[in-house]
Amino acid sequence: MSEIQAAAPEASAATEVPRPRGRLARAWDSDIFYSFRRSPVAMLAALVTLIMVLAATFAPLIAPSNPFNPSSLNLMDGFTPPMSESYAGNFFLMGSDNQGRDVFSTILYGSRISLFVGFSATLFALTLGTILGLTAGYIGGTTDAAIMRIADIQLSFPAILIALLIFGIARGVIPPSQQEQAAIWVLIIAIGLSNWAQFARTVRGATMVERQKDYVAAARIIGVHPFAILLRHVLPNVLGPVLVIATIGLALAIIEEATLSFLGVGVPPTQPSLGTLIRIGQGFLFSGEWWILFFPALTLVLLALSVNLLGDWLRDALNPRLR
Repeated sequence: MSEIQAAAPEASAATEVPRPRGRLARAWDSDIFYSFRRSPVAMLAALVTLIMVLAATFAPLIAPSNPFNPSSLNLMDGFTPPMSESYAGNFFLMGSDNQGRDVFSTILYGSRISLFVGFSATLFALTLGTILGLTAGYIGGTTDAAIMRIADIQLSFPAILIALLIFGIARGVIPPSQQEQAAIWVLIIAIGLSNWAQFARTVRGATMVERQKDYVAAARIIGVHPFAILLRHVLPNVLGPVLVIATIGLALAIIEEATLSFLGVGVPPTQPSLGTLIRIGQGFLFSGEWWILFFPALTLVLLALSVNLLGDWLRDALNPRLR
């Protein structure tokens, strides 16, 4: 009798239903996160990107000073080498520029502008390209031909030239008194309009494949509105390649913004980005003040490289042939 009583708890424990795992635990064990944990390059790139984004976001709390506040500048601090004190007794981790601004602080504040423009321009290009790609791929016919011919014409020119053209037209339309305030938004629109075609072509191809499937035909038969079909059924199935292009496009947008700012047609001098800082440092490179150019350029290279490596990993992780 005692043996039966002792075996009863063991039997109940053996038949106990396991507790369901949480969403975070299931996501961590998914194929994408498994490939992420198996890729040291992707983990390092994600860490570098996260650190740089957080440093730029909390720049007012991290930066030793506000480098763009004229009242905090001292010309006696100008051209101070890295890891040394100036004549005024201030210590500079990465040195100072010709106006006595802390290079480390200018990089933190400049990264905010570069990241904001890059994220906003990529989001604008993604939204516009996805809408046009869904429309062209689902409707087809004359609409498809018109949108794709515009995309083909745009892709035949370098993106930087299209951005310069759009930026120049906007500068001619906007009154001179408002150009400095609207410069960042004009830059976002110019970069976004120069990069939407890649999203549109990718989404159009995926939409043409999805619209032939049975679930779309079933939705049409029961009378679902075409807009609802695109939004609820087709769009979730075409987001995979779009996210890959967006990740890689973010790095390209940051570099494009830096190029425009380096050419002097980007953000205003009162709100310099990494490209503006590189343009300023380039004038002092051959006079011995190498740090004014080196540290902003190194920051831009690390940021663009880490985002690009994340895009490469995401492309491989979402490719079913490589699983």
